[in-house]
Amino acid sequence: MPAGSVEQYLSEVPDGARPVLEELRRMLLRLVPEAGEKISYGIPVVLYRGRALVGYGATETHCALYLMSTAAKADLADELAGYDLGKGTVRFPSDTPLPDELVRRVVETRIAEADATR
Repeated sequence: MPAGSVEQYLSEVPDGARPVLEELRRMLLRLVPEAGEKISYGIPVVLYRGRALVGYGATETHCALYLMSTAAKADLADELAGYDLGKGTVRFPSDTPLPDELVRRVVETRIAEADATR
């Protein structure tokens, strides 16, 4: 059954990944103090001015930060080098959080992109 809230989603994440995702969530909410949150497409999504900024999630084998933007992925290509990438996804080991600086750069890039398309 799909999660109805971010808290429910996190409670259902595999134990090894939960602390990493909980810290990622705290960091995202610190970086975007006016952020909202919701579950969209089965994952937690951080909202900026009512629009999806980034999402995050976990599977049995990895965690992921969803950039929700191929342009942001291209803009951050140097910083993302070495990560397992999908179209708009950065996958990383469940027991290894993304560096704070990388998360900050992702958020700044996505906010700039959102502000430019407003």
